[in-house]
Amino acid sequence: MGKRDYSLFGADAKQAVESGLTAAEWYHSDLPRKTMKDLMARGDSPAIRDTLLLYGLMIAFAATGTALWPTWWSVPFWLAYGVLYGSASDSRWHECSHGTAFRTPWMNNAVYEIASFMIMRNSATWCWSHARHHSETYIVGRDPEIAVMRPPEMTKLMLNFFGIIDVIRFFPTLIQNALAGPTAAERTFVPQSEWAKVRRVAQVHLAIYAATLVLAVWAGSILPLMVIGLPRIYGAWHHVMTGLLQHGGLADNVIDHRLNSRTVLMNPVSRFIYWNMNYHVEHHMFPMVPYHALPRLHEAIKADLPAPNRSIAGAFREMWPALRRQLTYEDYFVKRDLPATAKPYREDFHQYVPGMTAPKAAE
Repeated sequence: MGKRDYSLFGADAKQAVESGLTAAEWYHSDLPRKTMKDLMARGDSPAIRDTLLLYGLMIAFAATGTALWPTWWSVPFWLAYGVLYGSASDSRWHECSHGTAFRTPWMNNAVYEIASFMIMRNSATWCWSHARHHSETYIVGRDPEIAVMRPPEMTKLMLNFFGIIDVIRFFPTLIQNALAGPTAAERTFVPQSEWAKVRRVAQVHLAIYAATLVLAVWAGSILPLMVIGLPRIYGAWHHVMTGLLQHGGLADNVIDHRLNSRTVLMNPVSRFIYWNMNYHVEHHMFPMVPYHALPRLHEAIKADLPAPNRSIAGAFREMWPALRRQLTYEDYFVKRDLPATAKPYREDFHQYVPGMTAPKAAE
C-alpha cells in the first residue's frame, strides 16, 4: 500500500472517497429485531447511579487530598482523583456524546459538557469528530481519531500515557477555537452552523483555566491546579491504556469491525472507569446500544465474533508485537480468528482502494 497519509486533506482521504470505501456497507452480526429493541432500551437509573458514584468519589478524594496537603499522605488520594478526572471523563464524554447513557437528554448533555472540559476536548467539535470515527472507523485520511498510526510513533505513545502530547496539542487549538472557531481540519467534519458554538465553548473553557491559574498564583500553591487541569496529565494513563487496545495493531481501511476493533475482558474497577467500552467490537457494530447493555450484547453475538482478549495484559501481549512489526512493515496487522459459528470475514476489503494489495496479517 505504501506510506499512509493521515491528513484529512491528503491523498488517502481523497482516494477513500473516490474508491467508494467511505460509502461501503459495514458488516453487522445478525440479531432478532426484538432482541435489538430490548438492548437499545434506554434508562436513567444505571447512569445516575454511576455518575453519583463517580462525582462522589472525586469530591471525597479531592477533599481528603486537600486536607492532607502538602504531606505525602495526600498522594494516594490525588492519584485516585486523577484517574477519575483524567480517564473516567473520557468514557463519560464518549458515551454521552452518543446520547445513550441516560434516557433524559439534559442529563446526557450535562455530563457530556463536564466530561468534555475535564478530558480537554471542545464539546462542540468532538461530537462531530466522533461521529466521523464511527461512520469511517480507521479509514486512513478520514477518521480523525486514529490513535495508533502506521508506522507507530512509539515515543509519542509513551508520552501520552501521561497526557503530555494531548495537552500540548490542546491549548493552541483551544486558543485558536476561542479566537476564530474551528481549525481548518475541524471544518472538514464540523458543520458551519456549529462554528460559532465551537468558539463559545472554547471561550468558556479558556476562562476557567485562566481563573484557575490566577487563583494558583494568588495562593502561591499548585493546589487549584491539582483540582483542575493537572489531573488530565497525571490521571490520563488508564484511558490511554484502554484506548490503545481499541484498535491498535488491527486492520485499517476495512468495513468489518471484527477486523479493526478489539474486545477485552476487564476487571470491575477498569470497567467502571471505562464504562464498558472494553466491549469495543460490539459498541462499534451497534453504537446506539447503551453502555450498561453491552455485556448482554456481547453474549448475544459472541458466536459471530473473534474470542475476546481475556485481560488487559493479554491484549497488550497481542498488540505490542504487531506495533513493533509495523515499525518496519506498516501493512502488517493482527487478523483475529473467528469461531466456526461466525460468518467469515470479507476477504475483498482491499479492493476499495485502487492498487492496494491485501495487507499481511499475522501468521
